[in-house]
Amino acid sequence: MSIWGSLIGGFIGFTFGGPLGMLLGSLIGGRLSRVKFSSHQTGSTAQQQQIFALSLIVLSAKLSKADGHVSKEEIIAVKDKLNIPKSEMKQVGKIFNKAKEESIGFEPYAEQISTMFRGNQNVLEEVINILFYVAEADGEVSSSEEKMIEEIAKIFGLEQHQYQSIKESRKSSDKVNPYIVLGCSPDDTLQNIRKKYIQLSKKHHPDLLMSKGVPEEVINESKKKMRAINSAWDQIQKLKST
Repeated sequence: MSIWGSLIGGFIGFTFGGPLGMLLGSLIGGRLSRVKFSSHQTGSTAQQQQIFALSLIVLSAKLSKADGHVSKEEIIAVKDKLNIPKSEMKQVGKIFNKAKEESIGFEPYAEQISTMFRGNQNVLEEVINILFYVAEADGEVSSSEEKMIEEIAKIFGLEQHQYQSIKESRKSSDKVNPYIVLGCSPDDTLQNIRKKYIQLSKKHHPDLLMSKGVPEEVINESKKKMRAINSAWDQIQKLKST
């Protein structure tokens, strides 16, 4: 079942506070009522995946106007990257527009998302990864967009080397610094670098991310991250052997 099916209605009955709960409540037209969940909604993974999708929509909406204007390319990027079917665009558009138009900033949302995925930093890293994709959609990441993404990463509790690794992995292969991607130094031994490579490979494996709440619909970006990790390891082995 797609995560987009009844995205808004799927949260009815779920105790949902904070800014995300207020946003959903305003769209539903009142307080979220307590009703019995159907079996597919009670599954923690399914629920986490819907929260992940909701988080991306809201933060993407905030990011889309970070540089002062919302471009058509960024809106298309959100639709394409999240694999939103045409049949669900109307309700997803409601969430996006509501988040874009309201006066509240991105910080309260980022703080709530960080709390909800506490202990799942690989999931939070994936949010940052996809936000970079959205920012890249109109040709380049503006300084205001990059500043916002970096601030969200800080709110998520990510270390600077984690943020830099994500940012570096977005570059084309001929421009990437493999040491930054793996979060290591050229002075590190090949054995220690290999340990970091193995840790990152496990951390960003698509199957693990899906079990942690990253929906299948957006898993392609994690595959791109994995390719960057593997490529960085290959490059470093060649550099160390010369």
